[in-house]
Amino acid sequence: MNAQDLLAEISDYCRHMGLAESTFGRRAVNDGKLANRLRNGGRITTETLDRIRDFIANNRQPSAAGRPAIVRSALEPRAMPQQIAMPPPQAPAAGDGAASQRDFRFFDNRQKYLLFVNTCSEKWVTAHRVALELANLHPRPPAVRVFDAGAGDGTVMSRVMRAMHDRYPHMPFYVVGKEISLEDVRLTLQKMADRFYEHPATVLVLTNLAYADAPWLAVKSLSAASSLVWNEVPLTGNSAYRFESQITDLEPFLTDNWKARVSPKTGNPVYERPAVLVLYREDHKFLLDPIIPRPGGTRAEYDLVIASQPYRARAPLEFKTKRVIAPLARALGPGGRLIAIHSHGRDPGDEIVQKVWPQDHPFIHDRHMIMKAVKHELGAAARDLNFNVYADNRSLFRYDMRTLPSEVGESIGTSTLFAAWNAAIYVAQVEDARLGDAVADGRYVSATRDVLRAHNGLWFYDESYVISRRRV
Repeated sequence: MNAQDLLAEISDYCRHMGLAESTFGRRAVNDGKLANRLRNGGRITTETLDRIRDFIANNRQPSAAGRPAIVRSALEPRAMPQQIAMPPPQAPAAGDGAASQRDFRFFDNRQKYLLFVNTCSEKWVTAHRVALELANLHPRPPAVRVFDAGAGDGTVMSRVMRAMHDRYPHMPFYVVGKEISLEDVRLTLQKMADRFYEHPATVLVLTNLAYADAPWLAVKSLSAASSLVWNEVPLTGNSAYRFESQITDLEPFLTDNWKARVSPKTGNPVYERPAVLVLYREDHKFLLDPIIPRPGGTRAEYDLVIASQPYRARAPLEFKTKRVIAPLARALGPGGRLIAIHSHGRDPGDEIVQKVWPQDHPFIHDRHMIMKAVKHELGAAARDLNFNVYADNRSLFRYDMRTLPSEVGESIGTSTLFAAWNAAIYVAQVEDARLGDAVADGRYVSATRDVLRAHNGLWFYDESYVISRRRV
């Protein structure tokens, strides 16, 4: 048995029992750092291996606290179910990773996206999980600084801003959202008029820049920098209606400048022109002047960085760490916290996918693998950071597909089946090219119906981890 096989066995056991890996190490071999040592290349003797295997074999009864997800939203008060056993992750076949990455961008399919967002509680529960991090922040003048690394439709951002106002009602806010999708920028802006009314001391920035540039609002490429579109909009008036009217008037600007195309090299959407949109209330400009960013770049030093589903699950580990998480970690200020969230799998949604495509598991990199790779990528810069993977009972959280009690029973309606199937393939990021056969022979209907009946509904698990910078 190699180290990876042993780690997988330990991880599965801890998840089933609701134990932290450090607790497992102490109980099994009196070494709380056992799992970390193995991940970092440490070796153990055959005697230690036997002790580990004996401990697992003789302690298989789950504790009363054995739950896969303990982080609960007020929206999800029910007790959490037992974890569903799923096959171990399968790496993509050689040569298939780049092709599938080019062929599929799950967040570009608007129909699947909108149906998922409107039938599942992920956005609400994610916002609740992010809001818990506010208690650990230590903002410094002149503002609470937040970066959303993928604003999406603005649901998470707007709900977190409400929580920020509740905790910091008298502090100025500097909030930057990265989003390349024109439609998502429109949806985000629609939610912001009330934010400017409730919390007037707010500077809101939206940009389509890449992860390596967006936190600093500066483009490294000289050619791209020369075409940067910078639009500063002071909002006049003192009512949400007036603010909404002026935000709506930005439609022509967005249509002209928030354009994207598909990269022939990676298949990812890239901007045609880099753009930055800065919004604030004109009657608070004097107070906000030290916070309002200026063309040419600004400091990052964020108190909170939100990275919710910032990469595709099947993307290479190097892409996730080098292109996404590492730049965001560098953007943290003293005492700042980066919370990253991605799909975990091993839930009823994943079970549907497994019934249709056995042995296919898209969630190939867990938080432990990503953290280790980020440390390596950051090198010496990692010395000032804390990498918090947490135990499953803190890291994992659940969200549900919303259904009425009468919708899941002996007879399940077509619309419920379709919504559940759509949510499962959206979360698993299944390429359209693979859907044809499954839809044609009707396999997906029986698979979805069986899972809904077995679990009396449908839910998913997300996995979170936190990188924090030490306070000076």
